[in-house]
Amino acid sequence: MSRLSARLLGALALAALLGGCTASLLQSDAPPAATFRLATLPQPAGAVATPIPFAIAVARPRAAAAIDTDRIAIAAAGSRFDYYVAARWAEPAPAMLQASVVAALAATGQFGGGVVAAPSRVPAEFLLDMELRRFEAVSGSADPATGAPPVVHVQVQVSLVDTRRNARVASFTSAAQVQAEANRLGSVVAAFDLAQAQVVAGISAQVTAAAAALPAP
Repeated sequence: MSRLSARLLGALALAALLGGCTASLLQSDAPPAATFRLATLPQPAGAVATPIPFAIAVARPRAAAAIDTDRIAIAAAGSRFDYYVAARWAEPAPAMLQASVVAALAATGQFGGGVVAAPSRVPAEFLLDMELRRFEAVSGSADPATGAPPVVHVQVQVSLVDTRRNARVASFTSAAQVQAEANRLGSVVAAFDLAQAQVVAGISAQVTAAAAALPAP
């Protein structure tokens, strides 16, 4: 065999090998991630008799990178922070919380000027500034897969700002802890749903009370 023929055969063999590797890299036997969305609209506490003629903008909550994600977080014993495999939120946790708070405040009928998600082109007399401090399941076991059902923690620091005066009207924390009924992903997601609903209900009640207590324009 000539040297040219040997080089040609070697090049063909290498091309075939690379082609096989490329095909395997583009194929995956891993199952697609299950996607979960938390409830957006909690049950309203009842519309107010006389809405105030103000608009309120709800900012996307700030959050640490560990929970500003679409991954479902779980903290195990020993300060270990991890995420459930093959499971995702439909949106990052702060975005879901923002949507829920907007829906809850709109359902009260408190703000006659409207409730919008910030940033918005609609001017608003009030801004709801939030920081999502906790949004994770907590397991008491070093191995969350074998331990007792985890407890979901949701905690939000809230400030209501009067944008006309650039003054803080109210500041408070809304938090909830809900234990999952079983150590299964579906039960954990249900616990997240209930914990977020409790937190959002607390935010809605305190924000509407603070706004209603302000003098009329």
